[in-house]
Amino acid sequence: MWIDIFAAAITAGTPLLFATLGEIYTERVGNTNLGVEGMMIMGAVVGFSTGFLTQNAALALAGAVLAGSAGALIYAIITITLRANQIVTGLALTIFGTGFASFVGKPYVGKAAPEAIKNFFRVIEIPLLSDIPFIGEILFKHDVFVYLGYIVTFWTLIYFYKTRWGLNLRSIGESAASADASGINIDKYKYIHTIIGGALAGLGGAYLSLVTIPVWQEGVTGGRGWIAVALVIFASWKPIKAMFGALLFGGLDIIGFRLQGMGIHVSQYLIDMLPYLTTIVVLIISTRKNKPEDMPPADLSIPYFREER
Repeated sequence: MWIDIFAAAITAGTPLLFATLGEIYTERVGNTNLGVEGMMIMGAVVGFSTGFLTQNAALALAGAVLAGSAGALIYAIITITLRANQIVTGLALTIFGTGFASFVGKPYVGKAAPEAIKNFFRVIEIPLLSDIPFIGEILFKHDVFVYLGYIVTFWTLIYFYKTRWGLNLRSIGESAASADASGINIDKYKYIHTIIGGALAGLGGAYLSLVTIPVWQEGVTGGRGWIAVALVIFASWKPIKAMFGALLFGGLDIIGFRLQGMGIHVSQYLIDMLPYLTTIVVLIISTRKNKPEDMPPADLSIPYFREER
């Protein structure tokens, strides 16, 4: 039973993992993008519609990446080039993304993802690793999307702490003026990593519409973008902590179905509230962190004006 619960939690947490990692990329470079929900649902609708029309999973994922990246590019132009308020721009992006998804997704409401897409995302057992007792059954019997989540997480860890680009990225987040004085192109780094963040959010949305709920419906993201923003704080802007946070919230997402399967009757409204109540608790706990390594980037949400150097 516990094996099934943990495995299901990983599957349910994968969209959150992509969105959270994407926002970590964005915030590490000093930008706060509250438009994660909007970019996720843009990726969800474009990924689903592309998959429905082409019956090609690779094109569906590419469409989701492009949609999320486009949303992030809009945000980047407004906040990095035009230096508009990041919070307001992120909120506007969420509203825009929701409207965009309603418009594009209207012809597909109630329609299921093609069988070719479902077959592409079938469960794949990793030879030898899936035979490891307990751990193998939990971690290595999933679809390709979950394995991609593992790869992106560990690549992000290596990128942040073992590469020159990662060092530059973190230095911009801590002090853009100092990074600029060192010869780092601030705008280039901000644009690239903000767009990477949008691409990952788009992938998270595509997982929801193509795998988790392979039938298009309005509001498919269900507020998960907001949970991802909170998870960034919970994870202290660290990729591995983000993975465990996504597992936790993934577990909360599926706990209702498991309880009902065990014959335990709990109000559906309470179950629906659980992830958001937990988000509030997590935010309260996170604000009490005093360790320097758990603090947000020093220049987070502060626009950089080169002439002020």
